[in-house]
Amino acid sequence: MAAGRTEGRHDQASGLDERRPVDVLKVLADAQKAAAGVVDAALDDIATAARLAADALLSGGRLVYAGAGSSGLMAMADALELPGTYGISRDRIVILLAGGAASLVDLAGGYEDDRALALSDAAAAAIGPRDCVIAVSASGSTPYALAIASHAKEKGARVVALANNPGAALFEGADAAILLDTPPEVISGSTRMGAGTAQKVAFNMFSTLVGVHLGHVHDGHMVNLKADNIKLRGRACRIVSDISGVGLDEAERLLQRSEGSVKAAVLLAAGVEDASAAEAALDRSGQSLRRALKALR
Repeated sequence: MAAGRTEGRHDQASGLDERRPVDVLKVLADAQKAAAGVVDAALDDIATAARLAADALLSGGRLVYAGAGSSGLMAMADALELPGTYGISRDRIVILLAGGAASLVDLAGGYEDDRALALSDAAAAAIGPRDCVIAVSASGSTPYALAIASHAKEKGARVVALANNPGAALFEGADAAILLDTPPEVISGSTRMGAGTAQKVAFNMFSTLVGVHLGHVHDGHMVNLKADNIKLRGRACRIVSDISGVGLDEAERLLQRSEGSVKAAVLLAAGVEDASAAEAALDRSGQSLRRALKALR
């Protein structure tokens, strides 16, 4: 099996275990910064991927995150945050992690080689033409990720591929190919480090731009958040107050009238008659608070 950059040797690795602890940490910190920096070269491809994902959700499809090992964990972390941050229904987000729940206890390596498991997981997810599949693999050659991406293409789904090696097999036939060309790891092959850092940054950017496309971001606020705890209810009040200019007490009252919808509460503050009228205005605007507010003026 050919070794890519993710299996290469870092130029600061020699004698690492003989250095002072602080010097080891400096090498590791510099490597993490270098890894994060490679995302700049992938901005156009991340933008393409986010548009594909948003269009899938807008058409009634789902986002299917697929991966194995530490790459799969990065994908899962992004997927799990979407409902709370942007109010995307949980049934519109699918997570295919090689090994499933067992991998959350013991991240065994064997699952990533199991193509039969991947095809079984993909079939159970019922991937279809309205879905967008985000397949991630640091090497770009993980059998689990490759099998799911191939199955998704056969079913007519859009495929976003994210990998850290140039020329990765995972990129073949993908609708959006995101190359995060990270340097070799300080601990050779430990892709939870530099490669994982770059993946995390890219996923953060990808899902944030999806939220923007869906109309769930307004002036840097997550206006479609699910306020299901004390902290988030307080945040929702502050968002309504900041956008509309009303006090926090009034913002809380408006949120009660809107049954917790930040967007509807802001429209109520702008003079919309009631929550039903606010929701109708949002539907007409494609769930864009900005467009709904402009329509009132």
